[in-house]
Amino acid sequence: MKDPGHSSNRLRKPLLILEFTALATLLGSMIWFGSSTPPGKVLAPAWLLIPAVASLLVFTSFIGLMYLRWVVAAGAERQNRHKLIFALMALTMSSVWLYGIANTWISLNAP
Repeated sequence: MKDPGHSSNRLRKPLLILEFTALATLLGSMIWFGSSTPPGKVLAPAWLLIPAVASLLVFTSFIGLMYLRWVVAAGAERQNRHKLIFALMALTMSSVWLYGIANTWISLNAP
């Protein structure tokens, strides 16, 4: 029988690399946009795809790492309960991200 911890250890490093690379991209794009956009000028909406995708990757990798820590590491008798709680938290976090992105895009078109 395979050890479930072995496969989770294999996924942990790529998820950490993805999370911190996306976080660096997100922070770098925010600093770059803040310094390169002159006062009174509006940034083209297409450029906002960079921080939007980077933040999605940060959330996705964070949720993946959270899954490895909570669900995979849980005992077999508690795994279903952990999966349900994890699914509710992942849905909530994803909804908050989507709400924030939607409000940002809507505010770009506001008069």
